[in-house]
Amino acid sequence: MPSPHIISLGCRLNIAESETIRALLGQSDTIVVNSCAVTNEAVKQTRKAIRRAHRERPDAELVVTGCAAQIDPAAFAAMPEVSRVIGNAEKLSAFAWGSPAPVQVQDIMAVRETAPHLAASFSTHARAFVEVQNGCDHRCTFCAIPYGRGNSRSVPAGALIDRIAMLAESHAEVVLTGVDLTSYGPDLPGSPSLGALIERILAHVPALQRLRLSSLDGIEIDDRLFALLTQEPRIQPHVHLSLQAGDDMILKRMKRRHSRAESVALVERLLAARPEIAIGADLIAGFPTETEEMFAN
Repeated sequence: MPSPHIISLGCRLNIAESETIRALLGQSDTIVVNSCAVTNEAVKQTRKAIRRAHRERPDAELVVTGCAAQIDPAAFAAMPEVSRVIGNAEKLSAFAWGSPAPVQVQDIMAVRETAPHLAASFSTHARAFVEVQNGCDHRCTFCAIPYGRGNSRSVPAGALIDRIAMLAESHAEVVLTGVDLTSYGPDLPGSPSLGALIERILAHVPALQRLRLSSLDGIEIDDRLFALLTQEPRIQPHVHLSLQAGDDMILKRMKRRHSRAESVALVERLLAARPEIAIGADLIAGFPTETEEMFAN
């Protein structure tokens, strides 16, 4: 029985969306490269993955989607190995996969809603990844992702709870994912926060054993979310922070919204409140104008 071969590059959000694509394709032998554009190296790896997949199965249809395809569809459509290019909004639509159009990429900035496009299962993963938010309203100077994902938009809690309850039947752990996870909610009625969403999930899905959060913007961790991270036993003791730099001038040039002192204080508070918590971070070395002294910070 044929099945799609999906190559997922980049973030956990792509992993979640790849499983939705798998469900949409059904019994298809299509190759899908779900690309990443977070760095030039990520785009280069996308091209390598395309060429490798084509060498292994030269007769198969090869479709490129994801952030790199969204940002520069013409470049990927011009590759002789590529059959079709599908944008980030279109890739979660059954219509797009059924259309023969060689390029289907709309203006991602015009997308205003994120539907609960969630896979029924994650057979190849021990964890289930659930997209609760997409896009980003911030414009950090180093980041192209808003141009691949569009503006921030959130999935309503009711739809998420139904899907998570279903996933909890076959997975011990669910990971909440998003482009800017801590920006969840302002576009929804009542402007619920990420903390409010998590409280509802935990209350309405008692079968869920473990809940993990993907990367968080520390400046947006409010008291409600902090209390959950440090006091709720079903939330895994792991926080990955989007720090990017430890020097205030570099942070300013990056257009980040936090200072070095605020990041240090947050980490100290997390460790004091939950000593076993594991903390990771994204950091960029060699940002333009960064000196040795700035790097040492």
